[in-house]
Amino acid sequence: MPKVTAHNLMEEFKLDLICGEEGVYRPITTSDISRPGMEMAGYFNYYPATRVQLLGKTELTFFDQLTDSEKTDRMERLCTYDTPAIIISRGMEIPTQLVEAAKKVGVPVMRSNLTTTRLSSTLTNYLEGQLAPMTAVHGVLIDIYGIGVMITGSSGVGKSETALDLVRRGHRLVADDSVEIRQEHDGMLVGKSPDLIRHLLEIRGLGIINVMTLFGAGAVRLFTPIALVIHLEIWDQTKAYDRLGLDEETMRIFDTDLPRITVPVRPGRNLAVIVEVAAMNFRLKRMGINAAEEFSSRLTNVIQEGDKEEI
Repeated sequence: MPKVTAHNLMEEFKLDLICGEEGVYRPITTSDISRPGMEMAGYFNYYPATRVQLLGKTELTFFDQLTDSEKTDRMERLCTYDTPAIIISRGMEIPTQLVEAAKKVGVPVMRSNLTTTRLSSTLTNYLEGQLAPMTAVHGVLIDIYGIGVMITGSSGVGKSETALDLVRRGHRLVADDSVEIRQEHDGMLVGKSPDLIRHLLEIRGLGIINVMTLFGAGAVRLFTPIALVIHLEIWDQTKAYDRLGLDEETMRIFDTDLPRITVPVRPGRNLAVIVEVAAMNFRLKRMGINAAEEFSSRLTNVIQEGDKEEI
């Protein structure tokens, strides 16, 4: 599982560390953010201690109205060994009771100048992206006219060569050989390249090339949502391939089914053009234009009209 700590939040959002240096590497295991308003009132029955705690103007204004003993009690109960971090928004002053309680158990206390609402939303988006389920798939990921197309197939079938041809046609490479896929939310799979092989493409007989160096920054992309899978396989004469495009295959990754098209490979086939047209046709289908269904409907009408003439 991906690991995120308070130290990562400090670097990403330029947070000021007030105390709790020894706890900045505590793991953050959930993307949910807690604003402990009920806890400030003394209700800790359902206190989500494992979440990042965000104190804004509302919570601290109410906290100022408490007695000294209540303030100490609230902060000591707020700071636990499971609490990954406490963040104060709007650059507000840190209560001394919070600093003292945090130091006892090593909870990092940080401060941001952002408003509470904006800080909460940015933290949530960041944590959801970093903590999303991730897997790696052997294949190539290309952005074709804004459609994320993942090309899969056995080793040596021609995935990288097809990707190189697509880049020369003006499309953008995201990943070659290994595609890291995160499920950022339901139905949304985002693919990117591992850092080690980013922008690199391996062509058998030629070696490793740097696509960004050769073709420019416009030929690469860091990540893209995956919408379509095209599977390349060596042509099998005994297999009946779909000739109309009515058959619908899918590839399941996590709990998302991606549409998949199987393309047979044989000498003389221009795979780059086929993949490009497949992406364009997929885009038309999403706009409600399906050529295969339209042809099938025409054929059905012709048959029905022929039957009527015979009668």
